[in-house]
Amino acid sequence: MNCKTFFSSFLCLLLFNFSSFCDSPKKISDGLNSLLNGPVLDSSGKEVSKDKLVGKTIGFYFSAQWCPPCRTFTPKLVDFRDANKKEFEVVFVSSDKGVKEQLEYMKETKMKWYTLPHRSVAANALAKKFEVRGIPSLVIVSANGKTITKDGRSQVSSNPKGAIKKWKESS
Repeated sequence: MNCKTFFSSFLCLLLFNFSSFCDSPKKISDGLNSLLNGPVLDSSGKEVSKDKLVGKTIGFYFSAQWCPPCRTFTPKLVDFRDANKKEFEVVFVSSDKGVKEQLEYMKETKMKWYTLPHRSVAANALAKKFEVRGIPSLVIVSANGKTITKDGRSQVSSNPKGAIKKWKESS
């Protein structure tokens, strides 16, 4: 095989592998998938692919419509998430009385993020895993599902411009 043929073959192989790499869909990490043990819903209650969370730092937000401190913090979190949505996403874990209240709360406070089904096995497992004792609570995990902090609420409140950077450094 001469040099020209070898180079042409090598270039074709390289382009084929690169194009298949580019075309392959990105999948959620096993660690994050194990935390989201069940369906993920959009803010209207429709099931969406968990792969929408790939590569993002995730905030599990434990909150409820009836909770006054939650109603104070939620607009801050909405602004924070909307300003950082390319690298940060929220998954709402509702403590509301029912699905209707959960979705109403999301709509009225402009939560354009994802949620778990109301009182689902996955939602209850997350509350237990992260030892949530009160709301609002914001637990931050890396794209691979590693817990970064259970104190996301105070970090978003006190350092909204630096929180993402701090979390990325910790992951």
